[in-house]
Amino acid sequence: MDTNGRVVVGYDGSREAGQAVRWAAHHAQARRCGLHLVHCSLWPEVADAANPVTGGADPATKHSAETIVAEGVATIREVAPGLELTTSLVYGWPAENLRKLSSRAALLVVGSRGMGGFMGLLVGSVSLELAATAVCPVAVIRQPGQPGGPVMVGISNEYWEGVVGQAALFASVMGAALRIVHVIGRAESQSPKHVAAARETLASAVRSVGNTWPELRIEELLLTGVSVAGTLLAAADHAQMVVVGSSARGTILASIGSSAHAVLHHAGCPVLVIRQVTGQTLGS
Repeated sequence: MDTNGRVVVGYDGSREAGQAVRWAAHHAQARRCGLHLVHCSLWPEVADAANPVTGGADPATKHSAETIVAEGVATIREVAPGLELTTSLVYGWPAENLRKLSSRAALLVVGSRGMGGFMGLLVGSVSLELAATAVCPVAVIRQPGQPGGPVMVGISNEYWEGVVGQAALFASVMGAALRIVHVIGRAESQSPKHVAAARETLASAVRSVGNTWPELRIEELLLTGVSVAGTLLAAADHAQMVVVGSSARGTILASIGSSAHAVLHHAGCPVLVIRQVTGQTLGS
């Protein structure tokens, strides 16, 4: 099914996935685009591994999967009754199926089923894998953001155009201010050359956003900190979304990067991950 230009949301019936579905419905409505609800059932893989000879469909399992899809649809209709909605019940591993769908989507939305507690694994493995490998931007909804708060984006001196462009698009859709943050280390802050380069990067980002989205209110912050992630998280206070970039190498930790990884686990609002590709331009 063609999902080009639509928001795709994964739903497994959990409370966390329900939060993602509600967020996706609100966003698709604000974006004036369709929403594609996807439920991935693992039954064929589990059944084939347990009994590769017999196989065959399990009516009870299929009915349970269809019930989950119906629950997701009911949630979306409650949030956005008039939204254009399509659904898919697919079989196989969720990360693999959703990654394939991401190639034809404007945005992929997932919840998070991290373990929490002492280990601090607040973002589940499926969300992390998709953040590293999906073709389109991925919104990970671990907890709701601050209504009316800004959309905050962290940038570096390289390849910031695509990340800032997506952040500006989200801010425009949400009717929010855009907070652009550049973090430099303590040692760099003592170098006039590094500070000047950082200020020029911020100024370039502000000019580019202003040229494309002149209606946006823009906040720019040049911050100094020992930890990039920790400084970004502190600056994200009262934000309704944090936008971070990752590289495009396709392996989970290497692709996301340590700062984006930490933001995903600890941000107090939804996190949008943009895979950065050399040569991206503003709004791409």
